[in-house]
Formats: sequence, structure tokens, C-alpha cells
Amino acid sequence: MLKSFIPVEPDSHFPIQNLPYGIFRPLEGGKPRVGVAIGEYVLDLSVVEGAGLLKDTGLPDETIFAKPSLNEFMALGKDVWKNVRAKLQHLLREDETTLRDQTELRTAAIRKQSEVELLLPAQIGDYTDFYASKEHAMNVGTMFRGKENALMPNWTHLPVGYHGRSSSVVISGTDIYRPKGQMKPKDADKPLFGSSQQLDIELEMGWFIGPGNERGKPISAASAEEQIFGLVLVNDWSARDIQAWEYQPLGPFLSKSFATSISPWVVPLEALEPFRTEGPKQDPAPLAYLQKEGPSTFDIHLEVYLKGKEMDRSQKIITTNFSYLYWSMAQQIAHHTVAGCNLRPGDLLASGTISGENKHERGCLLELTWRGSEPIELDNGEQRVWLKDEDEITMTGWCQGDGYRIGFGEVTGRILPVVD
Repeated sequence: MLKSFIPVEPDSHFPIQNLPYGIFRPLEGGKPRVGVAIGEYVLDLSVVEGAGLLKDTGLPDETIFAKPSLNEFMALGKDVWKNVRAKLQHLLREDETTLRDQTELRTAAIRKQSEVELLLPAQIGDYTDFYASKEHAMNVGTMFRGKENALMPNWTHLPVGYHGRSSSVVISGTDIYRPKGQMKPKDADKPLFGSSQQLDIELEMGWFIGPGNERGKPISAASAEEQIFGLVLVNDWSARDIQAWEYQPLGPFLSKSFATSISPWVVPLEALEPFRTEGPKQDPAPLAYLQKEGPSTFDIHLEVYLKGKEMDRSQKIITTNFSYLYWSMAQQIAHHTVAGCNLRPGDLLASGTISGENKHERGCLLELTWRGSEPIELDNGEQRVWLKDEDEITMTGWCQGDGYRIGFGEVTGRILPVVD
């Protein structure tokens, strides 16, 4: 098995087989720049690039990795991504001396993750959130419309999505203020204004677009994965009481736009290839523009933890898997562009809540507590239906290999009281 000269524990999310990209800034100061995670360390790619170690990879003459975002690198396409990744894996091998034995270069290029601040990996121009889990759509539809009318007529024919708010996408660790808005309780004659009392999570995964496409030139399902630079964990926070009143007829607005949290490390699609698998059988067969040969999803184990103010430790409340999604990333991209929409480097697409068939696999509190009728029992005797102030949510995920993991790290967020 390929190993690095940098020590990496077997359960680390960041072995040499992964090498996710991110943007970091040293805690002692300095400009944001590009790095990759390796074990508990960050390899500073601006130093590696400056030392001339990334030549012949297709990178332009200008410095790409001294930039404060990954956008320019994302725009270069899969051949350059593949070449750079191969070069980095070579430099980090346990038997390669270039970095390992040059003390000055190694010291400049390798930092502990604990000594850096992790920032948003991209300048996100646009954010699209899908609704790609059939189990999630069935559960929510059953709650609000009954089992016989759970799915809307279009759901099994196209990937449903909506345009999110990119300005409120925040990096893991950012506190989330409880949102305010209009709500209309069932027994009220008119809406009221106040702080959301039904604050929820949504366990999702997102992917960043690479080169993108010209307006009017759709991306085919067959070539869509060439556009995926890499994946992150996503918590799309949701105010269910605000959403229930505002969503008709155009969908969520204030109930979603206040915050979306993402993990800092972008895992390359290439790192996930050993874990490619078949998704659910699609019935009816999708239209031709949504069809693609071969397996189109990945076996990514996902978990969610909750820690309340009075709790000594986090408690796992959800376990599910990315492969449960009915609509694949390729299908979502193909549908997104089929009418002529242009995607651009750094655009973020997200899956929507990821749920499975079993109760513990439901990816949000709305489903997990069945709209409040089945509260979650916590180890300290408390219950949860919706999030309370000071609750902290942690989402994590990984692909399990033979002796190694391809992980995504964590995305965390803590709820703070409403701002008056």
C-alpha cells in the first residue's frame, strides 16, 4: 500500500491516497494560500510550486497556489488536476527524498493543521441545492400530503432543485445565529413574526464545479463527472416553521438563506474512484439526456453528532450513506445545464438531505422525529425535536479502504440565540 514519509494513522481521514485541497492561512499571519491535507499536516502548495516541483503538470507559468481560492486551479480541468495529484503523491511517498530529506524545504512546506486557519476553499459564485434522496422526499411528502401523494408527479422524472444563496455559505466552525421570519402556526388566524422554533439540520454533500460550460451548451450526463473538482460535507441549516409558511408557491427563501456550512477540505473525485458503486434502480427509466453508462455514485459513510449545552460529549444521532441518493451527481449536472444554464469554476452544487430506508438513516430532524411526534432521547436524559441554542452539530464522512480511509474531515456549527 502506498505510504507517505509523513506519519498517518490508519483511521486518519487524510492519507496519501486522499490529498484533499483547501485554503489556509498561518495563525502567525500571512496571506491565504492553497494546501493539501496529509495526516495532521498541511502541505503548502505555494512553497512546492515556488520551488519548481510542479513543472510539467500543465499548470500555467503564473502562480496558481499562492491564490486565496481554488477557483483558478478548478478552471484548469481534469487532466491538470490528475497530473498535479500524481506529482504530489510522488513527492510525499515514503521513499522519495525531494521533500523528505531537504530539511529547509520540508520545514517551509509542511505545517501542522493546528497551526493554520482553514478558510472557504472557493469563491462561490452560485449555489444550487437539489432534492435527490427518494427516501427523504417520500418521508417529507408523507408527513405533509399522506403516503399516497408523497412524491410530486415530476419527482421520478427529473432532479428537483432550487437556487440557493452563495453569500451565506460559511466554513465549518462558524457559529449560526437562530433566524427570524414569518410563521403561521396551525391554530393561528394570521402569521406572526419571531425567531424560528423549528430549527433543523440537513445532512448533505456538495461538489465544486471545475471548468464549467458556455451558456447554451449543456453538459451531457456522460461527461458531467469531468466537471467535478471535488466533494465536501454540507449542512444546509433549515428553519422548518418559516419554510412551511413561505414555500408556496416558489419554495424555500428565508428558511434556507441564513446559513449553509461546508467542510474545508475538498476531496478530489479521483480519490473516490475505488469506492464507486451502483445507485438505486431508477423507475421509470430517465429520459435520454439523464442516462449514463456504469456506476455513478460512491460508497461514502456519513454520520451526524449532536452536543447540547448540558452534555459532556457528542452523541451520534444519524448514520447514512451517500450512495442512497436516487439522482446521481452526473444527472444533477446534466439537468442543471440542459436548458442552457452555464456553470462556472467554483460553483457549488449540493445533494439535498441524504436519507435511507431505516429510521437512523434519516438525514434531518424533521424526519428523525417525524415532525416532532418522536423526540430523540439523549444520553443525559434530555430530548430533542428541534435544535436548541448552544447545540453543536458535527457531520463527518469517509470511504473505508483496506487499511486506510478517504475522509472529508468534519463540518461543525453551533447555534447561537437570535440577534435582536
